[in-house]
Amino acid sequence: MTASTIASRAEQQPKNTWDLSTLFPNDEAWNTALGNYEQQTGKIAGYRGTLGGSAESLADYLDFIRDFRILEERLGYYADLRQTEDEGDGAARAMTGKFIMASAKAQAAGSWEAPEIQAIPEKDMDAFLQSPRLEEYRIYLGKLLRYRPYILSDAEERIIALHAEGEGVASETFSVLTNVDLDFGTIDTPEGPRPLSQSTWAVFMENPDREIRRRAYEQFYARFEAHKTSLASLYSGSVKNDVIHARIRGFSSARQAALFPDKVDEAVYDNLIATVSANLGPLHRYYELRKKALGLTELRHYDVYAPIVPRAVKETSWEQAVDLVSAALAPLGDEYVGTLRAGLLGRWADRYENKGKRSGAFSAGSYTGAPYILMNYKNDSIRDVFTLAHEGGHSMHSWYSARSNPFMHYSYTIFEAEVASTFNEELLFNHLIKTADSRDLKRYLVNKRADDILATLYRQTMFAEFEKITHDLEEGGTPLTVEALRGEYRKLLEKYFGPAMVLEPASDLEGLRIPHFYRAFYVYKYSTGISAALALAERVLGGGSREREDYFSFLKSGGSRYPIESLALAGVSMSGPAPVEAACKVFCQLVEELETLL
Repeated sequence: MTASTIASRAEQQPKNTWDLSTLFPNDEAWNTALGNYEQQTGKIAGYRGTLGGSAESLADYLDFIRDFRILEERLGYYADLRQTEDEGDGAARAMTGKFIMASAKAQAAGSWEAPEIQAIPEKDMDAFLQSPRLEEYRIYLGKLLRYRPYILSDAEERIIALHAEGEGVASETFSVLTNVDLDFGTIDTPEGPRPLSQSTWAVFMENPDREIRRRAYEQFYARFEAHKTSLASLYSGSVKNDVIHARIRGFSSARQAALFPDKVDEAVYDNLIATVSANLGPLHRYYELRKKALGLTELRHYDVYAPIVPRAVKETSWEQAVDLVSAALAPLGDEYVGTLRAGLLGRWADRYENKGKRSGAFSAGSYTGAPYILMNYKNDSIRDVFTLAHEGGHSMHSWYSARSNPFMHYSYTIFEAEVASTFNEELLFNHLIKTADSRDLKRYLVNKRADDILATLYRQTMFAEFEKITHDLEEGGTPLTVEALRGEYRKLLEKYFGPAMVLEPASDLEGLRIPHFYRAFYVYKYSTGISAALALAERVLGGGSREREDYFSFLKSGGSRYPIESLALAGVSMSGPAPVEAACKVFCQLVEELETLL
């Protein structure tokens, strides 16, 4: 499909677009609601100084702020979804801008809320929580009060707040440097010169022509080599910010501070790294298989994404994709499948690409609106069927969470989010592999699943290990120079890729170009998420009604529990190594199967 054949937004059939009326019937209604939101913002200050007076006073404020935040969520979701329809739509962008300004004022108006609640004497708060008026807020308050030991004085908190904007400079500068200022040039291809950029990098690394991959790799990393000291300085600054923030608050480490909101013990993080490190054999075996499949005498860093199995082309219409996903998810029962199916065939999803539409896919579930899904679905891509199942998992997670919890604690964490989506992908894989009508399709599916687990389990764990090392060095007083960062990253590359890989001199520069590192101790959630999802899929497929209901207990948990606790409801304990070991075993089985299929 060329740019000239991509439909405009106006040319899309309404049935193929989402219906945002569960949020607002139209833009005019949104604007009216925004005015109401701005009026309500002015009332927030009137509650200041009253929250510690009585349980009723506290409940009065929380009733007000609950309704205020529900309106705020509706406004924000509608504006963002409207803008994703066509990023060039000036009216939609203006809506987003207006909402951002209004919400910033609201945040400033309510910045006193958390400190004032946390300042209520513990004895008084314990008495307040016995009141029926506060029943729906007990979990919300409990999570807020958990931060008490790390809250400072009003003056100190004000100083921290004033510094908050500056703490993002390293991340913002990294993004501008790598996405805007660095010119990666063009690569000559049989179709003519093609631009090399952060966004086209993956396309070049998947090119079947090894010479094109090599030239793109060397040219790409030459730009990073030229700016290596600046990039190392930016990352070092980001790590310093993490460490300083943790020390100011009184946390024992930056990692403890990052894991505290989800109530995840650092042992979970250490278990992940230790377990994956003990199960690198199948990964090394996969790279040996990749080298053999590509017919190479030595595997290079620019060979790790080249296709070893031809892309399976199977025309699947949207309706057929929904049928496949519905059949695959049948073990979850009529309510789950029927609800998702009705949404996908109805107006939950914005199905196809149009000019200006945001790329990729996402699920946007809110408390009052439908759990909308953005897709850029293509009929000839099996991968898009998996994406549909994945986003459907997020949407149904949101659907159950919103219907099972009060607003103030309905939202689940990112730690849990990838479980429901990856779970659906695993059920779809199991269904498709059983019904595959050709060896080529089966080979493609096995290879895809192996690559997905590799990218999510092994690669993200390597990233998590690097983050632990760099923060340990900073906290131990070792400067994060470019040489130190590259040296530590090269050790990890050698460890994870194994003897099949011949690393390039520039390979360790990869550690200086990963944007996730500017949001410290986040990537481990992908690894734990896929481990939990694989364990739950096996448990549900191999079990009965009890195992299914346990899984629904997890979906319905929302934010009522911390993630480790909600996963325990589903029957998976992330406190020990078992789920990660099982995920490594699944990967090993896929590698063994792929060896017989190639």
